[in-house]
Order: sequence, then C-alpha cells, then structure tokens
Amino acid sequence: MRKLVRYGYVPFMLLAVNGAGVAIAAAGASKLWLVGLVLLAIAVSFAAERVLPYRQEWNAARGDDRRDAVHAAVNESLTIASLAVVPVLTAITPFDGIWPGEWPFVVQVLAAILVADLGITLVHLASHKIPALWRLHAVHHSVKRAYGFNGLMKHPLHQTLETAVGFAPLILLGMPTTVAYAVALCAVVQLLLQHSNVDYRVGPLRVVLALNQAHRFHHLKWAGVGDVNFGLFTLLWDHLFRTYSYDPQRQFTSDDLGMAAKPNYPDAYLAQLAEPFRSSGACTSDDLDVKVPTEPAASTSH
Repeated sequence: MRKLVRYGYVPFMLLAVNGAGVAIAAAGASKLWLVGLVLLAIAVSFAAERVLPYRQEWNAARGDDRRDAVHAAVNESLTIASLAVVPVLTAITPFDGIWPGEWPFVVQVLAAILVADLGITLVHLASHKIPALWRLHAVHHSVKRAYGFNGLMKHPLHQTLETAVGFAPLILLGMPTTVAYAVALCAVVQLLLQHSNVDYRVGPLRVVLALNQAHRFHHLKWAGVGDVNFGLFTLLWDHLFRTYSYDPQRQFTSDDLGMAAKPNYPDAYLAQLAEPFRSSGACTSDDLDVKVPTEPAASTSH
C-alpha cells in the first residue's frame, strides 16, 4: 500500500480525478459531480497522508484543523461564486471569437491552466515583494505543518486577487464556463497535492510540476530563502524568472515552517482575517532582516 501511494497517488489525482472533472465539464453534466470529485480528492489526500506521511507529526492537529476547514469552506464558496459570474463577464468582453473553441476540450483546459498559472505566479511573486500584498499573503505562510488543507488556507481577499488576475486574460479571450469549472477543479487538486504531507515521488517531473517536493522550499520561514517556487500548477515560470530552487538532500520539520519574523502570528480564523489590517500585520524592514541562521537552510540551489 505504501508503494502504491508513493507512485500512484499523484497520477490518480492528476489523471483520474482531474480527468473525470474534465469529462464532466465537457459533457455539461451537473456541477454537483464536480463537488463530489472535490470531496473525493480531499478524502484521498487525507488517506494518503495517513498511509505514507512525509512527517508523521504533521498529521496531528494543533488546534488548526477546524480553522483550516473554515478557510477551505469559505474560499471554495468564493470560487463557486466567482465562477457563476464568468458567463456575464464573457458576454460583455469586447473581443469576439478569440477563444479556440475548435480545439479538443482537454487542450482548451490545459491552455487555460498555463495562462492562469502565469497570472497566479505573478501575484504570488508580488505578494512576497509588496508589503500591502504580503499582509494578506502572510496568513498562508503562518502554518507550522504542511498538509493538504494548507493549500486552501488563504485570506479570502488574497485568493480573490489571485483568481481575478489568473482568470482575467481567459475571460477577455472568451473562455467558456465549462472550461472555467474544469480549471477550478484542477486548482483544488493541485493545492492538495502541493501542500500534501505525503512522501510521494514523481521522478524528473518534480522540476516541471509545482508539487510538494519543491513547494516545501517556498514555506521556509526565513526572509529571502522562501522566496522561491511560486508556481501553482507548474514551475515553468519559476525557471523563467530564476526563482526555482531545489535541494534533494534538504529535509523539513516544523521548525523550518512559518515566519521567523512573526512566530506568534494569530491562530484563530477571525483573527487571521483581521491581522492584515492591524499594525502588527505589516511587513517591515525589520522583518526582512530576519535571515536564516543555519547553513543547511541556505543550501538550496537556484
């Protein structure tokens, strides 16, 4: 079972779950089937984390399980709500007939993912450089353990910004709602995989796909060191922007995660929503001066 999870978990999620979602969207079937696939993906993620955890201790809740469930419920509700307005926005776009609707549906979805990935990567990168955006993004970096639900733990305003920038070019091109629903499902699956506490392997694809082996480096708590591997779906843009980093010898514990400059970031859901608007939620020059204290954490190669 452990070997099955190690080598079969990612293909199942990317090919079976996403593939089923693409087929459902292409057929115009009830969107409740997509909700069912999301629940299946979450269940499989949690099961895989129990069978083959990267860190056994990361499976234990630290008073964060209910909070993270609320984050996930709120943010996914916002995603559904935003998808509901896609037809309206597409209808008023000034460009007609640009979307390549004659392409096979799965190719349309893959193309949309690449475009959205660029927009989301740019927002993510900017959120590590611009203090006003970091205030919102810091919620996501306050985690002290890496597991599937971490990917859905975001300040709703930051998620809204990422979604808006990622989807705006697609809407201007006239993306059909069916494609938008398929991309949204793929994003949920990707977030689960990217933050998963599963010791899986994907071979050389680890340098292309934005999965947990590379994304753990993004959650290193020291300023500058964690400013790497920003992609959601792929690492292609990170290679282009020279923000890719990976060290196969690096091991991670809870001591490496979080924010060195803000070790006491609020834990409660409502407090996390409010923190970006408090003086304590600022990103100051003092925060940026908290550097990695040990050699191993600095050994990542760009």
